[in-house]
Amino acid sequence: MIAALILAGGQARRMGGGDKTLLPLGGQPLLAHILNALHPLPVAISANGDPARFAVFGLLVLPDGPFQDQGPLAGVLAGLDWAAALGAQALLTVPGDTPLIQPGLAQALSPPPACAATHQQGHHLIALWPVGCRFALRAFLSTPGSRHVMRFSASIGMRMVDFKAGTWDPFANVNTPEDLARIRGAVGDDGTEGAA
Repeated sequence: MIAALILAGGQARRMGGGDKTLLPLGGQPLLAHILNALHPLPVAISANGDPARFAVFGLLVLPDGPFQDQGPLAGVLAGLDWAAALGAQALLTVPGDTPLIQPGLAQALSPPPACAATHQQGHHLIALWPVGCRFALRAFLSTPGSRHVMRFSASIGMRMVDFKAGTWDPFANVNTPEDLARIRGAVGDDGTEGAA
């Protein structure tokens, strides 16, 4: 079994703060587009702060725990522990600001460890992690030093799976208002992917 984790812990400084995952796109929050693509996998949200802001989605919200403020790998670890408790063998992670991801991502990345890439550029948080790597990740976060996702990914032998980017990069993310405006061009008023 594969579980999925939406990483919604960023502070969205370039968007003026707040939760990027709740920004509207095609009549739905970004988070809803991601959930549609992840169905039917069991999904949790990685986020600190008041979980009530995500209550409408009915999903478990996982805080970073003892490694809070150490970057996205803290959320990945919380997700791996949750996935292990479910009996999952792997965890798919997706940032909460990538609303154009497509169904079947977990299968395309199998077997773990693997991350998505477009034009040979790796997207190290759009990744399929073996649940067993949580022990190495806990040790990594417990040791002083870099918290770069790429560094840990390399240490577990993560490979890149190249995806074709058509008119729209399926892994485009929303970092700025300009990014959101561009991505809105990819999504029709009904929330479906628009034509070129």
